[in-house]
Amino acid sequence: MEEEDVKTTFTGEKNEIKLLTLDPGHFHAHLVKKSMYEQVDPKVHVYAPDGPELQAYLQAIENYNTRPEDPTSWELEVYKGEDFLQRMLEEKRGNVMVTAGNNREKTANIKATVEAGLHVLADKPMAIDVAGFEMLKEAFDLAKKNDVLLFDIMTERFEISTILQREFSRIPEVFGELVQGSLEDPAITKESVHHFYKQVSGSPLIRPAWFYDVTQQGNGIVDVTTHLVDLVQWESFPEQIIDYENDIELINARRWTTDLTLEQFTRSTGLASYPDYLGGVVDDGILKVYGNGEINYTINDVHAKVSVIWNYVAPEGSADTHYSIMRGSKSNLVIRQDEAENYITELYIEPVAGVDLADFEETLQEQVEKLSVRYNGLGLVKVSGENAWRIEIPQAYRTSHEDHFREVTERYIEYLTAGKLPDWEVPNMLAKYYVTTKALEMAQ
Repeated sequence: MEEEDVKTTFTGEKNEIKLLTLDPGHFHAHLVKKSMYEQVDPKVHVYAPDGPELQAYLQAIENYNTRPEDPTSWELEVYKGEDFLQRMLEEKRGNVMVTAGNNREKTANIKATVEAGLHVLADKPMAIDVAGFEMLKEAFDLAKKNDVLLFDIMTERFEISTILQREFSRIPEVFGELVQGSLEDPAITKESVHHFYKQVSGSPLIRPAWFYDVTQQGNGIVDVTTHLVDLVQWESFPEQIIDYENDIELINARRWTTDLTLEQFTRSTGLASYPDYLGGVVDDGILKVYGNGEINYTINDVHAKVSVIWNYVAPEGSADTHYSIMRGSKSNLVIRQDEAENYITELYIEPVAGVDLADFEETLQEQVEKLSVRYNGLGLVKVSGENAWRIEIPQAYRTSHEDHFREVTERYIEYLTAGKLPDWEVPNMLAKYYVTTKALEMAQ
């Protein structure tokens, strides 16, 4: 293979980005490939140990390639073997590695890949403990030295209610300024509820057994909270560099278990019994998974709280939920996604006490009209019987969680073509993983 086939600088040409997929053990690995991209070569080299996770990934890609509407055209060349990482680095058949799977070796795999001079797009979390964070710092140093881009998949930045919460927080006439808050009443709170048993791309999600092992998947406090900590930074201090050593202070953190029966575990994984490595967290037949966590901390002296809860399955008719509040000196920006909203994320704007409501409504209407130049069809509805307004979000902007993987990938392709990440991205990724891993250490 000629060296030019695997160049690591890009000009925007068709098919110049050549993907390597490493150990695709999580369904996020195939969601990146639910769409085609002009700059990305359809031929993808996959390196993984053989087993059900690889088969599930290959089947998902096959389903995308053969779907009746807008089929993809991926061509996979697959290497199966326990030496999958070494083989990928020896062969260097591509220039951008995508990884989403077992997190126990993920940080080491990322480090080895950037050390070999390859770009990396990694699913979260990129580190699951303090030792992993130290290794991740080394990986970012190596990426800088080798002029490659290491980036994580932050899908929630593409969720429309979150985007609009950020937009309104930057309008002083409506929001005022972000308050400092306190431990009891944080300035910004993000909470999410997730479910082990769910549907993805129309089929029940079969999870690998290691998903329930926190030494392989990571505790909940370092997993999904990665998104929440990222959004705290992205919304509260947009495009500002966060220095984790000086700008962040951890106050407290806690974790607790979700308890599953063997029947629930079997339904989720397809396995009739718990594997031996889970023996230490099975008590009287009940699997105890540290999937839940809460972190209280300050960022630039502003109090923030993030929490994540994992239940087994959503009650009939419900779904994953998200709650967020940003508290301003003039109004609070609140995202709700519960039964009252039919489990659809909605953004509410609630003026604080003392604000003249008539003036506020007039100002808010003006600002919504200004924003509707960029977000066509944006509207405003007064909430009946309350001093609050709901932002009417056109359906066209309500892309799904699965669609967000395409949007993240397209943004990363833009960065690859530009040859660099925005100046704030790397320090803020470090800040994010400092918060999650240090919080785990504190919670333990």
